[in-house]
Amino acid sequence: MKALLRPYVAAFRARFLLMLQYRVAALAGFATQCWWGTIKIMVYAAFYDTAAAATSISLPNVVTYTWLGQAFLALLPWVADPEVGTSIRTGGVGYDRLRPLDTYGYWYARTLGWIVARALPRAVLMLLAAAIVLPLVGLEAWAWRPPSGAEAAVLFVPAFMLMVMLAVAVLMLANIVVAASLNERGVNAVLMPLVVVFSGSLVPLDFFPDTVRPFLHLQPLAGLVDIPFRIYFADISGIAAIEGLALQAGWTLVMIGLGRLVMARMMHHLDMQGG
Repeated sequence: MKALLRPYVAAFRARFLLMLQYRVAALAGFATQCWWGTIKIMVYAAFYDTAAAATSISLPNVVTYTWLGQAFLALLPWVADPEVGTSIRTGGVGYDRLRPLDTYGYWYARTLGWIVARALPRAVLMLLAAAIVLPLVGLEAWAWRPPSGAEAAVLFVPAFMLMVMLAVAVLMLANIVVAASLNERGVNAVLMPLVVVFSGSLVPLDFFPDTVRPFLHLQPLAGLVDIPFRIYFADISGIAAIEGLALQAGWTLVMIGLGRLVMARMMHHLDMQGG
């Protein structure tokens, strides 16, 4: 088993280390996310001053939800992996097909390395700024708070892992569409608003009307933000949290299965460009 996984681990490691070199981009992303996080928190504070009873989530939890969202923003699958489009246009995909590896698994490992390396430096900087610096300067009300108890902390670990796996599975579908269409702009234009709204990144899904909320909690993109973040501050706990994890895992398996099916059909009809 270890020998079988070694090539995919190497693919992940190579892409991860490559992306870690872009330190200026990480700093710029961190600064931008701090700015937007602060603006969102001020908007929420104004909203709670006038309509605190309109939602079941408290303001401190919404503040934590916001900082979590900004810390892990780069994990959201709203932009297809640019390496895939380049590989298709230049003919480099031919090398992927010649490797004695599962192409879906190879692309999955490299895409995983891409998004994790983009998110890790920003998340660490955001943790330092929002969870440590803000309380030290007397802004506890605006700070990123720790998990709401030991149970929430333990359950957040698999929730976060499933969040990343689901994000990569969604990105793989986008990558396959890019490979088939030779154009990532259309995919990104459709994917970005869908992910931002239906994941709960724009606003928590509990802020939506009661009529659509049950659907929003069950659809696959809820596993990217809404479920893991609400587990973090124990808005869902116990059996409800286990059901949330099961929903994340189920949609991840569905997305991977669908991706494998579509990729097999796409590769059968693939015309490589370049040479």
